[in-house]
Amino acid sequence: MKILSIWAVLVLVSLSACGQRKKDKEAVRQEDPAHPGWNKLTPEEERVIVNKGTEYPGTGKYLHNTQKGTYTCKRCGAPLYRSEAKFESECGWPSFDDEIKGAVKRFPDPDGMRTEIRCAKCGAHLGHVFLNEGFTPKNTRHCVNSISMNFIPDKK
Repeated sequence: MKILSIWAVLVLVSLSACGQRKKDKEAVRQEDPAHPGWNKLTPEEERVIVNKGTEYPGTGKYLHNTQKGTYTCKRCGAPLYRSEAKFESECGWPSFDDEIKGAVKRFPDPDGMRTEIRCAKCGAHLGHVFLNEGFTPKNTRHCVNSISMNFIPDKK
């Protein structure tokens, strides 16, 4: 009887966890009531986008994406980068050598060592920009967190 009770509790806990995951995914598709037009963020997205965190290197879903299309801001949907500007820098994050004109703003980090990049429309933290590294003829590398973006493939 005791084993049956433990088993029943485990089943209920696992079903409850599955329901929570579904709610979290649905929350991403909802608007943020405090900011109409902005997407509601998961706690991990908020950690990076709002609190200027970073995702672990090599873990982003767009790191190795080679499809043609447009990368947009996860929070407000503004177009940020075209796939033609993406290149492999082997830094662990998606890299772009150019943004869509007017889409990204640059701000000096408080440490004075790096330059933060944010969405020009909503101020979402995207990552950092580095200059004069020689990866591309434009000599610019936008090092962007995948979690800060969505991707819209070009229509064929």
